[in-house]
Parts: sequence; C-alpha cells; structure tokens
Amino acid sequence: MSQSAATSISGIQKMVLYETRARYFLVGTNQAQTKHRVLKIDRTEPKDLVIIDDKHVYSQQEVRELLGRLDLGNRTKIGQKGSSGLSRAVSAFGIVGFVRFLEGYYIVLITKRRKMADIGGHSIYKVEDTSMIYIPNDSVRVSHPDEARYVRIFQNVDLSSNFYFSYSYDLSHSLQYNLTLLQRPYELWTSPTIPAEEEVQTQSKQDSFDIFEDEGLPTQVVYGLQNEPYYKYVWNGKLLERVKDIVHHDWLMYIIHGFCGQSKLLIYGRPVHITLIARRSSKFAGTRFLKRGANCEGDVANEVETEQIINDAAVMSFTAGSYSSYVQVRGSVPLYWSQDISTMMPKPPIRLDQADPYAHVAALHFDQMLQRFGSPIIILNLVKKREKRKHEKILSEELYPAVVNLNQFLPPENCIDYIAWDMARYTKSKLCNVLDRLSMIAENVVKRTGFYINRSDFYCHTVRPDDRWGDLGGHITASGRVQTGVLRTNCVDCLDRTNTAQFMVGKCALAYQLFALGMIDKPKLQFDTDCVRLFEELYEDHGDTLSLQYGGSQLVHRVKTYRKIAPWTQHSKDIMQTLSRYYSNAFSDADRQDAINLFLQVYQPSESKPHLWELPTDFYLHQKNTMALPQDRRSYTLWWSAGILSYLPVPYDEVPCEDNMKKIKVKRVNRFEESIDIYTEFFRPYELTSFDDTFCIAMTNSAREFMPKTVGVDPSPFTVRKPEETGKSVLGNKSSKEETLLQRKTAASAPPPPSEEAISSTSEDDSEDDRDDEGSVSQRSTPIKLLIESGESTRIQEEMQQQSAKEPYGLNLAEFPAEKDLFIYERFAHLGESQHRVERTEHINPANILCLEPVSCFPEDSIYSVSPPQVVRDSREEFESHVLTGQGQVRVLCREDMLMYREYVKNRYM
Repeated sequence: MSQSAATSISGIQKMVLYETRARYFLVGTNQAQTKHRVLKIDRTEPKDLVIIDDKHVYSQQEVRELLGRLDLGNRTKIGQKGSSGLSRAVSAFGIVGFVRFLEGYYIVLITKRRKMADIGGHSIYKVEDTSMIYIPNDSVRVSHPDEARYVRIFQNVDLSSNFYFSYSYDLSHSLQYNLTLLQRPYELWTSPTIPAEEEVQTQSKQDSFDIFEDEGLPTQVVYGLQNEPYYKYVWNGKLLERVKDIVHHDWLMYIIHGFCGQSKLLIYGRPVHITLIARRSSKFAGTRFLKRGANCEGDVANEVETEQIINDAAVMSFTAGSYSSYVQVRGSVPLYWSQDISTMMPKPPIRLDQADPYAHVAALHFDQMLQRFGSPIIILNLVKKREKRKHEKILSEELYPAVVNLNQFLPPENCIDYIAWDMARYTKSKLCNVLDRLSMIAENVVKRTGFYINRSDFYCHTVRPDDRWGDLGGHITASGRVQTGVLRTNCVDCLDRTNTAQFMVGKCALAYQLFALGMIDKPKLQFDTDCVRLFEELYEDHGDTLSLQYGGSQLVHRVKTYRKIAPWTQHSKDIMQTLSRYYSNAFSDADRQDAINLFLQVYQPSESKPHLWELPTDFYLHQKNTMALPQDRRSYTLWWSAGILSYLPVPYDEVPCEDNMKKIKVKRVNRFEESIDIYTEFFRPYELTSFDDTFCIAMTNSAREFMPKTVGVDPSPFTVRKPEETGKSVLGNKSSKEETLLQRKTAASAPPPPSEEAISSTSEDDSEDDRDDEGSVSQRSTPIKLLIESGESTRIQEEMQQQSAKEPYGLNLAEFPAEKDLFIYERFAHLGESQHRVERTEHINPANILCLEPVSCFPEDSIYSVSPPQVVRDSREEFESHVLTGQGQVRVLCREDMLMYREYVKNRYM
C-alpha cells in the first residue's frame, strides 16, 4: 500500500530582527509560534556577508532565555538598561534577499502582506511593504559616493506592486505539476534520513503527539516534500543565491511577479473558486521598446504564463477535493528583433538584428516549452498581414519559416502548430465578428491540449454524452486528466490583442472545467452571464496589471471594444491610455529597465566596471554569447534536449525519472507533524479570529457583485442577463466613484492611489455608473432647499416609500387591501384557529416521546443518544408495503383488500 505525500509548510512565517553593535539576530517562528530558529548576521565585516545558522529548533522558552542572555551580555555596565543592549529593529514576514552594491550588504525584509487567494488551504500573499536595512555597523562602514544612487535605482522596483509569495504552495510551478508531484511513487526513492536533519527529526518526535502510539497501532507516516522552484519565474533567486547553501531551507522564500486574483462563483449556494495566476519570466525581463524578441538562450521578452484554477470550494483538501487548471502562455516573437526608440515615433520601425537561418533561437525557446508543457505547442500569431508600409508583417515572414524548419525534424504527432490570424483587420471589418472567430480557434485549441483535473469523469458524462467532450485531447490518467501542450499567443506587444485572445481561450476552457466538475450540463458558456462577467473582470484586471508592468499603461482595447459594445466615452479613455503608454515608453522606461537589471542582478556593480547609468545599452548584459564563446554547440537538426521526445506528449518535467527526482527532498514524517498539517495552518485553532474578517467572506462574490437584487430573478450564474439587470448597475446608482473602484476586489493591477487613469480604465458598466454618479454628486453638494407645500411633500414621501417597498417585494405594501381580500383572509384565519385547537386533558411527558440515553459515563456531561420512536405493527406493515410497491413488488391482496376494492369500484362507477 503506497503512502500519501504532502508538501512541506515553511517553518518560518514570522520573524523579528534584533540588533546589537556587533550582530543582527533574526528570530523566525512558525505560525503557531511553537518552533523557532535563529540566524546570526555579523555586522563587523564592511563588505562581506557572514551568516551563521545553527540549524537548531528552539522552543518559545529557550528563545526568551537566549534573547535575555544576549541583552545582558551586550550592556556596557551590569544592571544598566538602555540602547546599548539588544534592541528590536523590525518585525517581518519573510526575507526577499541580500544585495550589495559598492559598500556592504543590505537585507530586504517583507514588513507587510495581504492575502490574495487561497488554493486548497494554501494561502497566497501579496507583498504590501518592504524594508531595506544596511547590515554593517557605522564604525566599519566604508562610504562610496555612488552608493546612494544605486540604492535609489534598486528601490525603483516597487516590491509592493504585484509581487506574490506563499509559505506552503510553490507558485513558480503550475497546479498540475504540484498535484502530480504528490502522486509519485516515493517508496522507490526514499533514502536514509539526512544527518543534518536527524537531530531535528528526533527533537520533533519528542514534541509531536501520536494518538495511535499507546494503542499498539502503526504510526501513520506521510512523505513530506520539499521541491526546487522553477527559477525562470522566481524574481529573488539571485538575491538568495549567496545564502542558499548556508541557511536552512525554511528561511528561503521565493517570490513571483505578475498577477494573482481570486473570485467566488456561487452556483445555487455552492461555492466554486476561480483563481487567475500570472507568472512573469525573470529572464530577459524589461520594458516595452527596450526588450523585444529573444536573447541567445531562447528566453523571450514579456513572457508570462497564465493559469486559471477552478476548484469546488466545498472540499478543501488536495487529495479529496476537485481541482482543475488550464495554462496558456504569452511572449514576444522568438527572433532577434528590436525597435529603435531614438526617433521618438509612436510606432518605431521593426528591424531584424541578426540573421538566424537555422532558427537556433526559436529552437532553444521551443525546447524549453516542450520540456515544461509537452506537445502540441500551438502558436497563435495575431500580427497584421496586410499593411501599406511593411511593419508587423516582417515578424510573420521570419517566424513561419523558422517553425517549418524546426517541424521537419520532429515526429509528425509532436509538431508545432502555427495559426496566423490578422485580428486587427477583422476588427475593422463590419461584416466579421472577431470573438466568434476567436471562439472557434479556442474550441480547437482546448480540444487539442485538454486541461488538468484531479478526478475521473462523472457517470453522468457516460449517461448523457456530449459530442465536444468525446473529442477532448490531453492525457487521461487513473486519477483524471492532464494537460499536454500549450497555446502560445503573441502579437507585437503581447498586450491588448493577446489579452482578448487569451480571455476567449480561457472562457472556452472554463466551460470544459465546470462541465468536468459537474457544475453545468454542457461545456458551453454564454456572454452576459454572471459567470462570464466575473471571469471577464478577472481577465481585465490581469491584462491591466501585465500591461502596466511592460507597457507603462493599462489596456487600450478591451473585450468590450472587440464586442463593439463599449460606450462612446471609451474612445477618449483609449486615447488617454495611448498617450500614457507613449509618455512612459519615451521618458520613464529607461529608468525602469535599469532598476529591473539591478534587482535581478543581471548587472552587479563593481569598482572595476563602468556604472549602470554609463552603459550605452544593456544588450551585452542579456546576450551572454557576446561576452564569451559557448562551450557546447547545439545540433541544428536534433534541436531538443535529450530524453524529451521519449515521453511526449507528456511534459518531461512531470515525469518521475531520476533527473527530476533529484530536485525533490523527501522526508518521512508523522501525519500530525506541524510541517505538513495544512488543516491547522489554514484554520488556526489556536487563534481567536472573526468570521467577518476571513478572506473567503471579503473576496469578490458573483451573487453579491453581479446577480440582480430584485425578486423573481433566476439566481443561476449561467443565465443570460441584460446589461442593466446586473448587480453592478444596481449598486452603481448608489455608490460614488471611489466606491465603484473599491467594488473591484481584484484591483491589484492599479497602484495604491487611484489615479485618473485608473478611474478611466474601468469596464463599461462602471463607466456608465461613473457618469450617473457625477450628476448625482453635484446635485447633492448644491446647498439649495426647495420650498414645497406640506401636503405635496407628504405625498412625495409616500410615493418614495411605496417605490422602495415595491422594489424588493413586488407589490405595494402601503395600500390597504380590498374588502373581498380581507373577507377571504378572515375565513382562512378562522379555519386555522379551529383546526389547531386541541383540548388536552392529560399532561404530556416528553420522556414518553423522546427516549434520551446518556452516552458518557460522567454525570456532568450533556451528551445523549436518541432512541428511535416506537411504531405500531400496522403502521410499519403499511409503510413496508408502500416501499415494496415503489420497487415494483406488489404484495398478495388479502380478503379485506378485495372487499375494499369492490366497494370502491361500486361507489365510483355503478
């Protein structure tokens, strides 16, 4: 019998930094504050980082004693109390990393966090604020005139804007990878306990409590897993590289950059969580015109992996619950190309920087994708085909031959699919519907790649088969389905057109996911339903966030623009966003690019090198082959990595082979060990919490935000509604402009202060409400009292009351009922009184009706079992015969039944 596996929870979730003149002491603890670790950082080294981790787990009492001894030992005089002892510097929730410029090292700590999503009890947090602390003491500090400038550049990367982390869930990997990890056969791969962990393991054994130990039953053992992150999507990997091999892995916390939003879809009260996670690549990262195409290692600009996770929130566990995910990718065209921004043109000309006749760069890029996603890889190229002056077409003319060249060496079943579609030309045409064509493409794509779900098909799918469900692709396993392959969407910028195309593919996948979870009877969703509106709002926030990060402004063209239902005011907003994007690209992108290069340690300052602001270009920082000759030359024909083809269409990264198993640390632990107990981690029974403050109550809710508030409306989130029927329009008439913005719970895309651009970029419903609100606010703020006669004012008041009563109840409660209705009601009430009037002559003892037997042996307990009531024999026989008749087994009729039947026939028909 195989034993279950569980991901390890970080043992350090809160920390306090204490300082003395010679050292920093970082005391970290778990959520329950039962286990502590101490990190000692030396402050006497001016330029080196000296960290000591004793790997020992302290109890709360031991930590207090240790801090007391340190405080006492660092005072200048015995008995003196003051700043010379141990002082508390800052409280934090995690370490971003350690960084050095030209002087000593800094430590970057997360001081504020906010919960953004919850996946199977694993909380995902957004970084809200950070603190950057200089480590060396002032007495040993060697100052440098350019240090302050480097600090300012580093802090230009706003860590409080769209950086996310989790203590127990690997955000750098997809849900499919993380759940597939739990199903591997770890019995074959377990090794003896690592000596460094042995002491910790024995200590935790003494502290843990096993309920089966005294009963003579075997201890329930679980495999605790510690997995390596996917460093391509980790943004603080280089900042932690210096200490990765020195400290315990609980101190290491990896953050991702991109977007994370979660909303709750209520299907007749049944909660379904829709989560959208976008991971931005840290390789070849940068801003719009400064990072185009690909580098020499196959990493492309603006590469973002978007994953939509759907789960039945009624069951939390990864093993017992139902979870589904679908992944798609966006990224720049994988060629050597750029745009010259020195001309100050809105659309600088595209130029190909380097000839690549054998598609070497594209081969490296698609090799990465085959390894992570499997096959088929489907390219959806949305750039223009017809132009007066050749601009975007240059990219298509280079990309298509590259794909043809690579495909001739792949097996036919694993070839790269190429779909080219001029979306901009279709949009201008009045006869063509862009979204209809996109939905056809999306249907074919989802059928080819399939999606991930961790449960097998329902029986109802066999009883009521659907044609679309039968053609679904992907890899079917014993425990469900696995997505094989991925859709890779690109236009020139990978912003507006790409986001709309990804939304349509996501909407199609969402229908299949809900169908697979048993929530809908057909894998198809209509526009203008609460479900699709909620999903569209998530995708717009997702698109706005990614557009701000890469392009400097929010989306210019939205889903409503392509549906051609956007209001006339949207055009002026589009112009403002275009101007904002142009201004950002022309004036602020260079500073942002320098900050990204410094944060990701692509450029590391040194006194022997020119300063970052003195470099004419960062081309040489991102293209490593320009600085050194490559050691091994890859084959132009066998362009994929070894071992990948043998496992296709399944991705190589998810195969339990020896190379992949080396990346995982497996440890046998007790089932009730704190390091894997996600139940205690999520519910926190040791804390006093308020139900109203829980994240699941505060998150966006389809019933609260989108469903109409009138009576008699179908509460199903799959019912098509008119735009004026939505809950947002009802709420919008009562809320001001700021409240309308606050209703968008997933507005992580906008900066903390709501600017005019943020207000102008809301959806169609919100913009209409904003116009109404401007009028209503101006009327309310005018200090003029109208003189009305008392009779007229009373009449107006009554009318307002009648309207307010009629809206929720459907009738006017203020009107007096008619005389005929009153007479009918009086008769009904009289009948009710006569029916329920019972003369009781004897006292009823409840003990005769409910037989309560005490369960516990202690007399103080109030736990009783209820005995079933006594039923007479005739009633029981009558009920049994009724049940048998329902099953088709009619009992033999006796003489009394025959006489009763004859009497019935005689009275009825004779």
